[in-house]
Amino acid sequence: MSQATQTPMALDRTPARGHRAARRRSDQWAAWAFLVPVVLYLLVFYAYPLFRNVELSLRNYTVRSFVQGDAPFAGFANYAKVFADATFWPALWHTVVFTVVSLAFQFSIGLALALFFSRNFRLSATLRALFLVPWLLPLIVSASTWSWMLNSDSGVINAVLGWLGIGPVNWLTSPDWALWSVIIANIWIGIPFNLVVLYSGLQAISPDIHEAAALDGAGGWQRFWRVTFPLLRPVSAITLLLGLVYTLKVFDIIWIMTKGGPSGASTTFATWSYRLGFGNLVPSFGPGAAVGNLLIVIALIFGLIYIRRQAVS
Repeated sequence: MSQATQTPMALDRTPARGHRAARRRSDQWAAWAFLVPVVLYLLVFYAYPLFRNVELSLRNYTVRSFVQGDAPFAGFANYAKVFADATFWPALWHTVVFTVVSLAFQFSIGLALALFFSRNFRLSATLRALFLVPWLLPLIVSASTWSWMLNSDSGVINAVLGWLGIGPVNWLTSPDWALWSVIIANIWIGIPFNLVVLYSGLQAISPDIHEAAALDGAGGWQRFWRVTFPLLRPVSAITLLLGLVYTLKVFDIIWIMTKGGPSGASTTFATWSYRLGFGNLVPSFGPGAAVGNLLIVIALIFGLIYIRRQAVS
């Protein structure tokens, strides 16, 4: 009698277990179905171009071999050629100056504006929206506008300097000013990104923490330096990392405003890579790809440093 009563119960459990197993398999297939488009996107638009760029830098490509695909293997000869080029060290220095100065001012001004708008006064939302305009404009529009403003003969900047009794400055044609001109334009374009991200980070900090610090006698600067800034450090780190990656690869602004000139005074790795690969009648695809890979390695190093620090903290 006991066996007779247990057998139907066992039979009832078997379909339930089968149904749960089938449901798990269905969920797994659904998860893979959602994952496949992402994997394909990464393979097509990231992995393959990266592989292709590395392959370009390891072969002696000409226009004919680029089409026919029979370029001879060169190993690291293209990298040696890049390092031995007289343009390498000036371009590296310009890249460092362009990146560091842009990041410093973009972050500092963006943080100051984020603190200013965190007070939530009237028209705060409207003014924040207006500050997003440089970020939303196409780069070709922003760079062309700055080229007009900094024009030596008809630019509005020199016109203002003339009203102040200061002589005109050759912003885009002087080796002393060309790099600083594109840095100014790049700072203006990058401030909104820092403002948006840092403002979001400030909104995530509880007001109770600031109130407690004020009750303990901390002044405004002490509250910022000892409370706000440490709590904002994770957001600041990712903001600087993204800004670094973006600034390293800035090409449009420099090329439209100065084309890396005059006499290479504003040439960075990004513009040098383009000039090697596409800016000459006889393109140097291999060295151009090698310079591009150096930019990728620099960005990768800082990305790994960020991941390491996040893991330690």
